[in-house]
Amino acid sequence: MAAGGGSPSIVEFFGGEDGYRCGYCRSDTGNLSHGMWAHSMTVQDYQDLIDRGWRRSGKYVYKPIMNQTCCPQYTIRCRALRFQASKSHKKVLKKMLKFLSKGDVSKVASEEEPMDSHIEDVATCDFPYKSESQVTQSELTPLAVDQAERVENEDKDSGETKEEGNVQKVESDSGQICTDKDTPVPAEASHSAKAAHAPPKPGKGADLSKPLCRKAKDIRKERKLQKLLQNQMGTVEGSQLQGDQAFLLQNSKSKTNQPKNIEDFVFVPLPDDARHKLEVRVVRSSPPSSQFKATFQESYQVYKRYQMVIHKDPPDKPTISQVRLVPVSFEDPQFKSSFNQSTSLFAKYQMSVHKDTPSDCGENEAEHPPNGPECGYGSFHQQYWLDGKIIAVGVIDVLPYCVSSVYLYYDPDFSFLSLGVYSALREIAFTRQLYAQAPDLCFYYMGFYIHSCPKMRYKGQYRPSDLLCPETYMWRPIEQCLPLLEHSKYSRLTPDGKAVDEGGLKELGRVKVLHKRTVMPYSVYKKRRKGPSDEASVQQYASLVGQSCSERMLLFRS
Repeated sequence: MAAGGGSPSIVEFFGGEDGYRCGYCRSDTGNLSHGMWAHSMTVQDYQDLIDRGWRRSGKYVYKPIMNQTCCPQYTIRCRALRFQASKSHKKVLKKMLKFLSKGDVSKVASEEEPMDSHIEDVATCDFPYKSESQVTQSELTPLAVDQAERVENEDKDSGETKEEGNVQKVESDSGQICTDKDTPVPAEASHSAKAAHAPPKPGKGADLSKPLCRKAKDIRKERKLQKLLQNQMGTVEGSQLQGDQAFLLQNSKSKTNQPKNIEDFVFVPLPDDARHKLEVRVVRSSPPSSQFKATFQESYQVYKRYQMVIHKDPPDKPTISQVRLVPVSFEDPQFKSSFNQSTSLFAKYQMSVHKDTPSDCGENEAEHPPNGPECGYGSFHQQYWLDGKIIAVGVIDVLPYCVSSVYLYYDPDFSFLSLGVYSALREIAFTRQLYAQAPDLCFYYMGFYIHSCPKMRYKGQYRPSDLLCPETYMWRPIEQCLPLLEHSKYSRLTPDGKAVDEGGLKELGRVKVLHKRTVMPYSVYKKRRKGPSDEASVQQYASLVGQSCSERMLLFRS
């Protein structure tokens, strides 16, 4: 995955007419999704895609057809800055500390579902287009500038009048950092709930018509906390982002009887006589760093054993290409040179003819923006080293607004440590660390939440979290979504019936296309194309990825 500033995203769109096997309900043809093959992908494009319900499996990017697929998959994100570990989460953290300090290997069954693989959502399914794309690199390499200039002249000579002016840009929900302004969805009370609130018979039980009794100690703590927050924040009402900063500050203070946060467990110093040493290393996987290359074979052996033991794969199924799990960007210097010339010409054309701004054309995107994290954006492997040996690897994407968990594999001999849950908590802590460097990066994406599959509901236990509405692409707190999903496995989560997809397709002619190694708008490609029209397919693609992505990414056309 490119970090930005290099090659734009280049994709092939496959549609989604045929069903395939579902790994959840075991339906042979019930799982339906749209798919794209990403020859390259920038972090901003992928951020915008996952905020429209897309997800990647290596280079394959897919989007479930929510109202048709057998098991609807809702994108879920955790508000990492306000995350509070549950009792079961803390059990896992304490178990790890006990193992590291004293060598305790008590294999207590965990109540949590393993937070192990988000990519398992697709790995257990037979994608029709999961194999390597057959398009050659020469077809993806744009021509020189003098040949590409004909595109500009062709569009100018068309004689068609076009409206000039900026297309209204609608900011994606991912840019609305940590805000929830929607009102709750009222849920009808069940019969049992009504019965539970009936007045008690005389002499039996508490009087529920009166407020619950509270301990004086709890009341004093609450007043102390309110006073502390007022002193920290002043009398000015801040933004939600300031509220999150106060929340983190509040929880970073060491106070008597204050619940511990994940950092108190994860970063606690071990005693000098600790039996084991755990080190977590974050290494860049695309483009591969020297550390990634040096440890790749050891990492691959862990992956192979994990797939064979946990997922019962035959020995020849886990491959080296699978463990990479990252789109590979083009590194050929000749490709970069000619491609940059072509895209620069396209940007010049868009700014002069259509009055686009430089940012609309991607001219201002920097590889390491000043407000980004020190590690940069892109794909990484979070390696868990126990006593000098890799026991687990978390595959993650660091994106402009989030850390996106892709996959986890681990040595089955250490299953007793509940590494799925532990790694998820470490990734949430990592997100909070990155937030200190990049204020926009404050979410932890966990893949898909599948309410119709009880096994996959565990992701909803990482609170507070939100689900993405499949129709408006607006985020809703999961508590407000659950009553709707109990009633129907597919549901529009946005309560406002008039709300629409603000980032949807508005102008098909502005979709960017790569045709015969030349970058051009779809309006030009449409005139050049010979044979049957592909407008329906291009329109479907653009409506699914949204107007902004369709103007940045290059849709490959043969």
